[in-house]
Amino acid sequence: MAIPSWRTGRIHGKMERNAIHRREFLVASGLGFAAAACGPTVLAVPPMKETPTASRATAKSTILIWLNGGPSHVDLWDMKPDAPRDIRGDFQSISTSAPGIDLCEHLPHLARQAHHLALVRSLGQHGRGPNDHHPGYYYNLTGHPPGESFPNSRLAQPDDWPFVGSVVAHKLPAHPSLPSLVWLPTKSGENGIHRPGAIAARLGVQHDPLYVEGKHAAPLDFRSPALTLEGEVTAERLQNRHELLKTISDAERELDGSASVRDYKLHQRKALSLLTSQGSKTAFDVSREPESVRQKYGNTVNAMSMLMARRLVEAGVPFVTVYWYHDYEEDKKRGCLGGAWDTHWKNFSCLKDYLLPQFDQPFAALLDDLHTRGLLDQTLVVVTSEMGRTPKLGDPRSGGSGAAEPGRDHWTHCQTALLAGGGIRGGQVYGSSDKIGAYPAERQVGPEHIVHTIYHAMGIHDLEAIDNQNRPYNLLSEGKPLMELF
Repeated sequence: MAIPSWRTGRIHGKMERNAIHRREFLVASGLGFAAAACGPTVLAVPPMKETPTASRATAKSTILIWLNGGPSHVDLWDMKPDAPRDIRGDFQSISTSAPGIDLCEHLPHLARQAHHLALVRSLGQHGRGPNDHHPGYYYNLTGHPPGESFPNSRLAQPDDWPFVGSVVAHKLPAHPSLPSLVWLPTKSGENGIHRPGAIAARLGVQHDPLYVEGKHAAPLDFRSPALTLEGEVTAERLQNRHELLKTISDAERELDGSASVRDYKLHQRKALSLLTSQGSKTAFDVSREPESVRQKYGNTVNAMSMLMARRLVEAGVPFVTVYWYHDYEEDKKRGCLGGAWDTHWKNFSCLKDYLLPQFDQPFAALLDDLHTRGLLDQTLVVVTSEMGRTPKLGDPRSGGSGAAEPGRDHWTHCQTALLAGGGIRGGQVYGSSDKIGAYPAERQVGPEHIVHTIYHAMGIHDLEAIDNQNRPYNLLSEGKPLMELF
């Protein structure tokens, strides 16, 4: 049986030897034991204390839909029809089911569900980090500003602030048979890396997501390494292997003193429980849905991920992240070379013919499905990203304003977040941007306010944690929930 891999990591400016390298729990190789002791994890956090406020929470689950790349807010949900042509662009706005709220004409399905939506149009990073992707990831996924020196090439670090979903998974009681945090249908980075803000980091690997991987060519075929037994390994044989490990007492005694290995072994126990539970596999099987339901969402891997998210919250999973999975080959064929919602090139054709149809139908179906099943009030749905796009058309890297099909560049100064369910009052707009969508104009908020709003909806008000020196600290001291949304 394989032995987990290890690496040297930097924690609080010091080198930590033998820190665990693989954050996901790969069962086929992860049920082995370590051959050497590991250093302590950065932070150990106590269980959440029960509070009267937490018991009154409306949301039992959150679905975070992450449109990686940065969708153009001024072309989708904060349109500026009275602005000059080089600002307003090619798209027209349409009325919706929510009086006074207009959306892009290429979101017809969502327009019929807008009465469920709250649009926060005054979200921005306000110069608290570089105008680029990785700082935007970190700020919006954790609620903590990255700082001006944050490099765009930087990946996740073990002493980073934790992903909002990891905090939720840590603070709420564990699900009896399913993971508390699921991330699908692809990881935040390629080749096993994680972009900043996307992991539990200082909270410990036991609060990392369970990753469920999808395929563009086979949208119903999801696979999680933690739910897959390779070759001829049966659940019974896996249990026997697990029992065998208990007999290796000398190695166990050597390892038990290491906090990082205790956390890793907790991940192993969770993996074993998932593998031997038929109910866990059923929750991840979207093929069990009637064909009529699947067709309502659409036949893409992102659509089926939203359907799976509905199945998981229906089964009681507290936090599900749907991370938009773009098809590199399709991007190249269409000339959408920025990748996903990063529309440096051909902003309007990439949105109109490709991205918006693939988002509009399944997201509207998700809202309607949750509402019809009586799940929307107990499920907070959040759509956001690392940034918006420049108000003025003409990205220099794609030919500038004179290009036949101009693009929009990065813009962290203003964006829109969509929220629905979980006690949120639908059919409202919070805040506004200026006349060209460049900066917040009224009720300016930052990513920390969105993260606090998620915590509030989930009934999480105790954000205290304890570090490895047994010192208390606050997981998010800046910002506050947007109470007016509820």
